[in-house]
Amino acid sequence: MDLLTPELGLFFWTLIAFLAVFFILRKFAWGPILSSLGEREKGIADSIATAQRVKAEMAQMKSENEKLMAQAREERSTMLKEAKEIKDRMINEAKEQAKYEANKIIADAQLQIQQQKNAALTEVKNEIGNLAVEVAGKILRQELAASKGQEAYMQLLSEDIKLN
Repeated sequence: MDLLTPELGLFFWTLIAFLAVFFILRKFAWGPILSSLGEREKGIADSIATAQRVKAEMAQMKSENEKLMAQAREERSTMLKEAKEIKDRMINEAKEQAKYEANKIIADAQLQIQQQKNAALTEVKNEIGNLAVEVAGKILRQELAASKGQEAYMQLLSEDIKLN
């Protein structure tokens, strides 16, 4: 049992050695160790604060980016809508112009057809009149070739003159 219970002298000298080492370490080692631990703690806290600040900035930039993307989509949508309206308007104008030109061409063609029809009718009437005059002339020559025919024709003309 002697080994398990220390003697008072050993206990005293161990305590003095411990206190000496404790004060020496406290004076020379713990100050620098504690200051370096404080600096390290401060550096870690600064890094955490910087990371949080950067995270907040990234969130703000993401929000701004999403806002810009939404704005760009809206502008694209507006531009596409305007382009479609312009395209539709141009197509409608072209259709209207084509209809107008087609109606104008049809009206001109109908007018030309009518004029050609009138000219053909006039020509036919003139031909018929010329044929009628020629036929009448031939008939009169034949009728008037005989003397009885001349007398009958003169009598007809004289009656016609008296009636007028």
